[in-house]
Amino acid sequence: MSGIKLEKINKYFDKNHILKNLDLYIEDGDFMTLLGPSGCGKTTTLRVITGLENPEEGILTINGKEMINGAKGFYAPPSKRGLNLVFQSYALWPHMTVFDNVAFGLSINKMPKAEIRTKVENALEKMRISKYKDRYPSELSGGQQQRVAIARAIVTEPRILLLDEPLSNLDAKLRLEMRAELKRLHRELKTTIVYVTHDQVEALTLSTKIAIFFEGNMVQVDTPRNIYRHPIDIRVADFIGNPKINFVDADCKYSNGMIITTSELGALVVPCTQPPSGKVTLAIYPEDIQISSEKVEGGIPLSVYSVMPAGSETLFQLTTSGENLILAKVIGELDLPIGKMVWVTFPLEKVNVYDKETGVLVERGNGEGSAPSAPAANLGAKLGASSF
Repeated sequence: MSGIKLEKINKYFDKNHILKNLDLYIEDGDFMTLLGPSGCGKTTTLRVITGLENPEEGILTINGKEMINGAKGFYAPPSKRGLNLVFQSYALWPHMTVFDNVAFGLSINKMPKAEIRTKVENALEKMRISKYKDRYPSELSGGQQQRVAIARAIVTEPRILLLDEPLSNLDAKLRLEMRAELKRLHRELKTTIVYVTHDQVEALTLSTKIAIFFEGNMVQVDTPRNIYRHPIDIRVADFIGNPKINFVDADCKYSNGMIITTSELGALVVPCTQPPSGKVTLAIYPEDIQISSEKVEGGIPLSVYSVMPAGSETLFQLTTSGENLILAKVIGELDLPIGKMVWVTFPLEKVNVYDKETGVLVERGNGEGSAPSAPAANLGAKLGASSF
């Protein structure tokens, strides 16, 4: 079997259980991002794949060849795994030119000089840094140094490329530029890439698959679209998205494959495959909320609490009582006075429902459901205040 397969990986640091029965399969040619907050186990997973950390238990297979077997005490060295790693720090030799930095791995393998030159020039061209080949790292910007580090990693044409938060030292403009370069590189090389980041925007824009980690557990693996639209539990929903998702606590009843929720956002009827255990939490992304300054049918009246223009978009904090806030995002410019009453609507199919007790996504059924009706009075359901 091609690709990378981790089975029942357990890793401890002293008494701390860092990776807990990790099962993960990375298909050949995937751009898999390991995503999660600090300390969740994503970097340790990368280090296990590379051979920089050895787990106490589990099996790692790379392209059909066993590299780790904890039960047998077998750990193949990093040099036998057919992969290259780019660190967060660029780790360039300061006394070598760009060309020599990129050529270093080929040189120590005694490759003929003519072949080295061809491969290095190809790698520099792919990363669009050929004109810097005679410069030293100190003469380059952070973004240029990162390109050199990646060129050095791809020059040996590895089947697997591992990237450990490679863009975190760059400013916002350079990060955007390098994201585009990495996406292009993956498309051209068709290399399997495993990428570690805590930045969910990077993960959503770069990946073919995302694996989400919390506290040593991998909780969801899916495409970026499915991760974003259907987070498997409320922790993932809270972590994904920028700006953060809105949470609305609601009462609910279950009848004939439907749950009827009541909250300050009115009454919703949502088809589901099984009833939740009790109360639920509704999750709505800010960009899915439409604002109208005129009363609209089915609209929910809220008042403008604050306006945050950001050039290409405008963020609104809206409230019903002055205490509970909901965030809406409008593309472009929209100026509304503080305190103005507005009416909001949102598509029902983009509302996720979570069991409040377990935090797990309530699986939808095949029914149509119905959009919000007028808000029920004095239900006491509160809107979760997002962090802005």
